This record gives sequence, C-alpha cells and structure tokens, in this order.
Amino acid sequence: MNQSVRVRYAPSPTGIPHVGNIRTALFNWLFARHTGGAFLVRIEDTDVARTVPGALEAILESLRWLGIEWDEGPEAGGSYGPYFQSQRLELYNRLARELVAGGYAYYCHCSPERLEKMREEQAARKESPGYDRCCRDLGLDARPGAVIRYKIPLESKTTFCDLIRGDVTFENATLDDFVLLKSDGYPTYHLANVIDDHYMQISHVMRGEEWLSSTPRHLMLYSAFGWQPPHSPTCP
Repeated sequence: MNQSVRVRYAPSPTGIPHVGNIRTALFNWLFARHTGGAFLVRIEDTDVARTVPGALEAILESLRWLGIEWDEGPEAGGSYGPYFQSQRLELYNRLARELVAGGYAYYCHCSPERLEKMREEQAARKESPGYDRCCRDLGLDARPGAVIRYKIPLESKTTFCDLIRGDVTFENATLDDFVLLKSDGYPTYHLANVIDDHYMQISHVMRGEEWLSSTPRHLMLYSAFGWQPPHSPTCP
C-alpha cells in the first residue's frame, strides 16, 4: 500500500446518502485503489440537532452495496481513529483555544437575538449576510454561551488552484469571521474537517464544487496551525 496517498469520504449522518455523496465516495475510492493508497471513512456527526436515526447504517450499507470497501473507519478500525468526530471533542476544543491564544480567533458573546436582528437589517439593506465583527477586537474571555470565531485577515487575498477554474482568488474582506467552536462545545465543519484531515494524515482532498467557497477558510486554518494542507490530485 502506498502510504503517501490517504483519502477520505466524510459524510454526515443528517440524511440518507444521495448521488452527490456517492460520487465523492467513488472518486476517492478509485483514486486510492489506482495509487495503492488508503481509503478512509470518517463520520462527521457533530451536527447533533440534525442527526437522522438510521442514517449511519444507510451510509455504510450504500458503500457495501456499491462494492466500495474502506481500509479505515467504522467497523474497520485503524491507527488514526476515532473515526467519529463526536469522539474527538476534546481535541477540537483544545486547538480552538490555542487559536485564540495565538491571536487567530476570538470569543464572541453576541446573543442569538442580536445576530437575528443583524441579519434582518442586512437583508433590508440588500447586503450579503455575514457577521459584523462586533466582538472581534474586544478581547473577550470564555463564558457560557460564547462561541469562538476565526479572525479573517482582512487586508489580503487567498488564491488556490482548481482544475476546472484554474487559479481561484477570494478577497478575504468578503469572508465573514466564521464560527469555529459553537456554544455547546461542538466544532463547526470547518474546524473539525481541517483538524481531522491533519491528524489522519489525509494527503489529497476531492469533493464537490459546492465546497469551493470553503477552501479559503480551510487554507487559513492550516496556515494558523502551521500545518501543510493536503494536495489536490488535479492541480500542479
């Protein structure tokens, strides 16, 4: 097995698998088998409120039905587990606090009511929705109900390569200070995804185009942690 190639299929048990999920799984599995690498299944189950009973079983059964076997993950085990994000909460919390200590993130105390009013006012002004960075420079401490947000570097751009689009550039100032850790102690997708890909030594990431706009956020997190991001198998 070529241990330099490690790819993953990371579904969320919030519904029954659809064709987009299966496409992602198939492309990653084929790439792993073509290169002699490892194909992992990781269950991103941190969205507790939206978890659907029976969805996990449906995810695994859909892979079996297609003949897609996984080298690491639920039932298979492996050296880079646990393969359920809900079992890695201490790691996410510790690293989120390290980002705050390093000046890359901050505690936000805005109430749900304030955020809802902010969104309504933005909609009335026909502005793009996004956090207004109210707590960004207040130096607030942790307290019940607070979230941790990433402090977007506003003065620069983020550019990366995409096979279909070529070089893609985002103006950082157009990105809002996204939540890393929710008030219940559970991570958002952005934080958990980056941490797990690093600790599971994922070498390449292949996913749907709908995640293109998330890439700048993930690259910023890799940079803040001082980690090397995974490669794209399709870009030079």
